[in-house]
Amino acid sequence: MDEFALIEKFFTRQPTSRSDVKLGIGDDAAVTVIDAGFDLVIATDTIIVDTHFPASTDAHAIGHRCLAVNLSDLAAMGAEPLWCTLALSLPSGDADWVAAFVDGFFELARCFDIALIGGDTVQGPLAITVTVHGRVKSGEYIPRSGAGSADGIYVTGNLGASAAGLRHMDDVDHSPAEAFLIHRFLYPDPRVKEAQSLFGLATAMIDISDGLHVDLTRMLHASGVGADLDIGQIPLSPELLTCMTEEAALELALTGGDDYELCFAVPIERETELQALLSSWDCRLTRIGQTHSSPEIVWTYDGQVYTVPDTSFRHF
Repeated sequence: MDEFALIEKFFTRQPTSRSDVKLGIGDDAAVTVIDAGFDLVIATDTIIVDTHFPASTDAHAIGHRCLAVNLSDLAAMGAEPLWCTLALSLPSGDADWVAAFVDGFFELARCFDIALIGGDTVQGPLAITVTVHGRVKSGEYIPRSGAGSADGIYVTGNLGASAAGLRHMDDVDHSPAEAFLIHRFLYPDPRVKEAQSLFGLATAMIDISDGLHVDLTRMLHASGVGADLDIGQIPLSPELLTCMTEEAALELALTGGDDYELCFAVPIERETELQALLSSWDCRLTRIGQTHSSPEIVWTYDGQVYTVPDTSFRHF
């Protein structure tokens, strides 16, 4: 199918309708309304075949994943999702592939009430760029840069499973544990609801996309603080520990990336308030360390200083 037929057949009939979209797909640009008293939060991410996912990846999973990684960026700011745009580069106008991609994309969009309002479709190597728009009440976003010198450092969910799943993607047969890990890679679960409940409590936050060590370091540097961190406290799933040693699993959690969990800081004296939120959350919460005023970032394991391997993903 050609570009315009693909757009008409698959993208103009999305399931999400919002009253704040005055003009969406089908014109030269979209027109939306942002309510008074809110700030607009915008994030963009691109995923490319053989860089961010194997060529064998199912189209449905790619549709989910390309939106999920962007929603995770909104979550990291504590923002409510509103609208998104999609730029899709396709090797061919394969209607079956696009149908599966759209199903994955719109299933997740419906979960978070985010509307697709425009974009572009071109022929070229498989690549997808999504831009998401969200909102927070004026001044109520959560930056990377607000951590204090006596904050606990917390992470949501389990870490390392997604990176392990990527390693097993091209295996012929999968054990139940390996299938779980692969699903964690293909279908990340952005922590939007959990993040929105943290305003006024979390002092700084970042999503874990490039590995816990790299992303936490970015947050600490932005905040001008250091931290003492315990590798033994990093949460790991039973499925991950079924497939590898604890030492290997912890290294993946530190450097593997693609978790799309949240890492954030909360003042130690407010931990009881934080724990009270957990009954409404869909994931676990783990404290892995504490900030301090000096710039040093120290990881320990079984009481010994641990040097994190320099194996995190870099584009260049």
